[in-house]
Amino acid sequence: MTTTYTAQPIAARVLKELRTTDDAGRPAAPFTDTEGGAPLRCCLGRSEPGERIALVSYAPLRRWAAEQGVDPGAYDEVGPVFIHADDCPGPDADAALPFTNAHRTVRRYSAEGHILGGRLVEEPGDFDVALTEAFDDPAVALVHVRAVEYGCFLYEVRRGRELRRD
Repeated sequence: MTTTYTAQPIAARVLKELRTTDDAGRPAAPFTDTEGGAPLRCCLGRSEPGERIALVSYAPLRRWAAEQGVDPGAYDEVGPVFIHADDCPGPDADAALPFTNAHRTVRRYSAEGHILGGRLVEEPGDFDVALTEAFDDPAVALVHVRAVEYGCFLYEVRRGRELRRD
């Protein structure tokens, strides 16, 4: 039996808020992406040249912790993410884990929103192993996949949202 992990994009209701005021309290400032290639957290794909996108501040752990009724304390952080400036259809439901083409960090969090550790993932084929290792620890409630070079949040994977396949 193998396990397929599901990357969670930023929720539609949160995107609506971020397109008005981001998690740092600033208004969104949409722009036309002339180059393309920005990692979009709304649909977990890359932008195309000519698309309208926005770079906004996002606090993924703060928002998750609020849903859970916990306080992440000092682990709360706000960082930059790209999103479409307007509504988008979200990710393809059958898509593989996105953004695995570079070194990434899989950061583990407890049910209280505290960091439990992390793992550097250097090869695309190692993501399932890193996620399985993370969720084999019963103390892990969710993981963030982050870029190594800037530490930017890419997406989260939550316990209980993995799909088991034979």
